Amino acid sequence: MTRILLVDDQALVRAGFTTILESEDGFEVVGQAADGVEAVRLAEELNPDVICMDVQMPNMDGLEATRRIV
Repeated sequence: MTRILLVDDQALVRAGFTTILESEDGFEVVGQAADGVEAVRLAEELNPDVICMDVQMPNMDGLEATRRIV
């Protein structure tokens, strides 16, 4: 099972990706974040296999969040 963290500031986008990913075998969305700050916290807490990260978000953009996670 591939554990996925979805990060996007738009709830509708996160919901859409969750629906698509969880309809396929082998994928589990373990968390969702609305900004980079929350993404960093959840990545540390949930230890996902994959993070689908938006680039433009409030508070901390996806590029900075990715730097901090890596």
